[in-house]
Amino acid sequence: MNLNNAVVLITGANRGLGKALAQAAVAAGARKVYAAARNPATVDIAGVTPIRLDVTNAADIAAAVQAIPDLNILINNAGISTGSGVTTADALSAARNELEVNFFAPLALSHAFAPVLGRNGGGAIINILSALSWASLPSTGTYSASKAAAWALTNGLRGELAAQNTHVLGAHMGYMDTDMTAGIEAPKSAPADIAHAIVTALEANQDEVLTDDTSRQVKAGFAAPRSLYLGAPRAA
Repeated sequence: MNLNNAVVLITGANRGLGKALAQAAVAAGARKVYAAARNPATVDIAGVTPIRLDVTNAADIAAAVQAIPDLNILINNAGISTGSGVTTADALSAARNELEVNFFAPLALSHAFAPVLGRNGGGAIINILSALSWASLPSTGTYSASKAAAWALTNGLRGELAAQNTHVLGAHMGYMDTDMTAGIEAPKSAPADIAHAIVTALEANQDEVLTDDTSRQVKAGFAAPRSLYLGAPRAA
């Protein structure tokens, strides 16, 4: 799938990776790039069309489908992290909030736009996932669960939309230098570098892209006797 002359919709495009993806799509020659945000006035990117879209709002999703009948590429980028573990006091509410944005919203948007993509020749759906789709830290328990669900969703979409020639790409990464990770002390990738890796993978027709060293190391660790997702060994 090539971005040149494509019509692209990116959710959560007013900052961070979403903004970098919008800029990358413009640079790659997309015919039109819709940068979605709850408040489109917060979108400040040259060459894009801001669009109001709360990804948890069914009416907003329906309006976006009507507004973009020529869509070729849907990028489900919007996401949230509450910093909650699965045993913290707010775990249930945190999990519901994260699942709503990180899982149910990509499901709803993909479901709504799949017929549009099919009519336009197939196109592509890109789901922004995480190395934390495969591992859980004390402060990411509920977030990791939501991203694991989004990973499973991505694999389901790939199989079910193959018949209409829709390319489904799952993108994994570690920490990025964004507002979401502002309080985390750890190595972080530049969003522009992650966006470039995703665009390259899309144009190379890949189904999954590991965009940085962290995601590659976590995935490679699946073959280890003590995989990272199992956590530290219990005391004997």
